[in-house]
Amino acid sequence: MSRPVRSLPAAAAAARDALPAPDAAAFERLASSVLASPGAALGPVLRAQLPGVAGVRWLRTAGLAPTARAGSLTAEQWSSLYSCWRSTAAAPTAGGTSVRRGGGRTSAHGHAPGALAAPRWH
Repeated sequence: MSRPVRSLPAAAAAARDALPAPDAAAFERLASSVLASPGAALGPVLRAQLPGVAGVRWLRTAGLAPTARAGSLTAEQWSSLYSCWRSTAAAPTAGGTSVRRGGGRTSAHGHAPGALAAPRWH
């Protein structure tokens, strides 16, 4: 099944149209996730999309309250949000690139790496 395609608000569409073609798909992903719950405040929505305090920092630089709604964003604010999202999405994490075994688990035995379970005496 496919999801119904939701059209973007005029301001978001204008910001998307100003982007180069390769960035338009990434902008669509960001906009659809921000607009997924249209009545939600931007503070919690951006906390889910941007790492750390980047969402709060962006709201402050844009002059918006955390209770503002996504529908109130202008085309310039959408462009600024996309730039912030792109810059933080490509940022390296504190741990760098780690190679994990077992599909995301840090160890096969369920303890911290290098630790072993307490022996069971029968």
